[in-house]
Amino acid sequence: MNRRHWLVGLGGILVAGFWSARSTAAGKFPLVKSKAEWKSILSPEAYYVLFEEGTERAGTSPLNHEKRVGTFVCAACNQPLFDSATKYESGTGWPSFWQPLAGALGTSTDFKLIYPRTEYHCAHCGGHQGHVFDDGPKPTGKRYCSNGVALAFVPQGVSLPALRT
Repeated sequence: MNRRHWLVGLGGILVAGFWSARSTAAGKFPLVKSKAEWKSILSPEAYYVLFEEGTERAGTSPLNHEKRVGTFVCAACNQPLFDSATKYESGTGWPSFWQPLAGALGTSTDFKLIYPRTEYHCAHCGGHQGHVFDDGPKPTGKRYCSNGVALAFVPQGVSLPALRT
C-alpha cells in the first residue's frame, strides 16, 4: 500500500512540475504573435521547434558546420542569441554553444523525458531553442544544445536584421 501512495505522489509531483514549467516558459514576452501569424512567417519545421517545443533530427542542420565569425539569432524574431566565438563541436549533431549573449535567453524546467532538463527559449519571443546541460567546455561548463532550425546566422560585417515587432 505504501508503494502505491509513493507512486501516486511521485506522479503528482511530476505532473505539477510539468505544468508549472510550461507556464514559466509560456510567460510574458515582449513579442507576442498568434499561432497563425507565426505559421505565416516560419517554415513548418521552424514553427514546430520554436512554438511546439519540438526537436529537429540530429545532424540535419547546416549550422552544425558554420565556422564563420558572426552572430546566431532567433529564427522567429531575430533576437541575437549567441556569438560565434562561443560555438564549439560537441559531437551531439546539434549546434552547441558554451555561453549565450547577456539577457538573450530565458529558461524553464522540462519534464518531457520524465527527468528534469533545463529548456531555454528566446527572451524576446519565447521561442524554444533547445536545452542546456552541464557537460560543456570551460570556462562555463555549459552546453547550450540548439535546434539549428530555430536559429539563423548573420556573418560579421552584415547588419543584424531588425527585431520583429
